[in-house]
Amino acid sequence: MNLHPTVSTATSLKWFGWTDRGKVRPNNEDAFVGVQFDAREIHHLGKLGEASTANTDFAFAVSDGMGGAMAGEFASRITVEKITTLLPRSFKQSAVGLEAGVEDVLTELFGETHRALAYVGGSYEETAGMEATLSLCWFTPGWMYFGHIGDTRIYYLPAKADAIKQLSHDDTHVGWLLRNGKINEREARSHPRRNVLQKALGGSNQFVEPQVGAVAFEPGDIFLLCTDGLIEGLYDSHLVEVLRSPECAGPDANPAHRLVTEALERGCRDNTTALVVQVV
Repeated sequence: MNLHPTVSTATSLKWFGWTDRGKVRPNNEDAFVGVQFDAREIHHLGKLGEASTANTDFAFAVSDGMGGAMAGEFASRITVEKITTLLPRSFKQSAVGLEAGVEDVLTELFGETHRALAYVGGSYEETAGMEATLSLCWFTPGWMYFGHIGDTRIYYLPAKADAIKQLSHDDTHVGWLLRNGKINEREARSHPRRNVLQKALGGSNQFVEPQVGAVAFEPGDIFLLCTDGLIEGLYDSHLVEVLRSPECAGPDANPAHRLVTEALERGCRDNTTALVVQVV
């Protein structure tokens, strides 16, 4: 990852989103959002679409809420909606890179969201201790900046590669073990503490230190944002199989829907969400 980009090239993006509450939970604690914005205004995007990065930036995010009753669902909704408050005012900074303020903007966004969740969680009994994860991708001409906290994930599948790369780091001890080669992917998926978070927004967490980075992209590249439910059902190799499959290349295809469906068919029981962004 290059944290100091110097090249800007306008391209078009195609995006696809899908979420399912799964087979066990009575409600869906996942949330996702797509927005298009400039220095003046912001527009919410639908589940499917295509547009150019020439004159506006784009942001896509997924969040997984945690808490009793409806608190988790409320937490993830607050989290994705907070994205709309800071990004338009930072549009003018986006072209000059992380050194000139994008890193600060993302850190501030995560900090504001954390404070909002902590405030609401401390104000009402039914939302006490609620938390949320957040994985966010901010697309400018030629570059994608990302911020992340928790165990939702951001993946990158380059046009000229056969392997998918997980850009985000799972904020769990199991994630650390996997990154450092102490366990393999299969062992990580069955580890009894795989869902125990070390970092999240809200709750009793005092400090928020999101992972922040940047990736240069080109036509043919694919980015995937997802909640942990998707990974419960699909290995990384399965993600590539679906994203590269002919069924996901047609004009009416929705790769996100296909991923979620495959995960549920392969045994996923949790809320499951996928957001696929293709560079064209």
